[in-house]
Amino acid sequence: MELKPPFRKIIHVDMDAFYASVEQLDNPDLRGKPLAVGGNEIRGVVSAASYEARKFGVRSAMSGVLAKQKCPHLLFVPPRFYRYKEISSKIRAIFYEYTDLVEPLSLDEAYLDVTENKKGNPSASLIATEIRQRIWDDLELRASAGISINKFIAKVASDINKPNGQKTINPEEVVSFLEELPINKFFGIGKVTAAKMHNHGIFKGIDLKKWTKEALEETFGKSGVQYYQIVRGIHNSSVKPNRIRKSIAAERTFIENISSEVFMLERLEKIATELENRMIKSNTKGKTITLKIKYSDFTQQTRSKTADFFMQKKNEFFLLVKELLYQEKLNNSVRLLGISFSNLDTEKKEPVLVQLKFDF
Repeated sequence: MELKPPFRKIIHVDMDAFYASVEQLDNPDLRGKPLAVGGNEIRGVVSAASYEARKFGVRSAMSGVLAKQKCPHLLFVPPRFYRYKEISSKIRAIFYEYTDLVEPLSLDEAYLDVTENKKGNPSASLIATEIRQRIWDDLELRASAGISINKFIAKVASDINKPNGQKTINPEEVVSFLEELPINKFFGIGKVTAAKMHNHGIFKGIDLKKWTKEALEETFGKSGVQYYQIVRGIHNSSVKPNRIRKSIAAERTFIENISSEVFMLERLEKIATELENRMIKSNTKGKTITLKIKYSDFTQQTRSKTADFFMQKKNEFFLLVKELLYQEKLNNSVRLLGISFSNLDTEKKEPVLVQLKFDF
């Protein structure tokens, strides 16, 4: 199946070890040293790791205890999200100098559609290079980028020459690139699915391409249709500048495990207050409240309940939180509690962008 124009110019910009890099930027004593943001050698989870720490196998979502075992001289610093948001807003301001079609995925990454751009530059690759240089000149932070005809391929490409690099997959290269791409490198295919694919003899894109849509759907469920399309370079999701938030949450990891529900309620009171503040700040209301419980053995459980009306204030939703806590007996002592809202009043239909022809 041959891909045909019109194509889009999509850039995926991904900041390199963003949280850790900001900490090293603000504190010169941390530069060049293995650094973990979040967690500690006793408890907690690593939110981000510097590249110096990654060389020892330290990764985000790793327990602080394991991270310290892998890297005995690892330094821990608490996260400063207010600072990361401040820097992120400056990075986005640079993006908006080139295009209004910016879809933030998080504080440290975003998609840009530069098919038509404010600079009148026909080369998406040159724009990506210029943006990365601007980020360095203005903020002294490094970024990587992927450039291609859709969001999926741009996202995959941005990881190829990390850190501080970029990769362009031109339209005529898309098919061969995807055929040779290891299946575990496909964005959206996690370890479990990759292992299942390996068991079925699917190791590269070209192996996946041999499967019919029906066979993929039968074996992998609804995702099978998506796999059938992306391996053929088909991914029509547009860059959504007003990306709709699906949930808002607040959670806390405790220094010591908690086994008393009375103590849990005390912690949940504080978490609920923080969630209320976030809901008010974002001018958002929600119907579905979810209680997240992570036990001392790292198993996780969620309990949800949907109200008949939209809620925002703590006095509206905390009674539901209490009901969820007492809904069933706890399995173990608890190390983390969280509350989240979904089914938000922000969910609505989104505009579709028209693809335009261009030269990379």
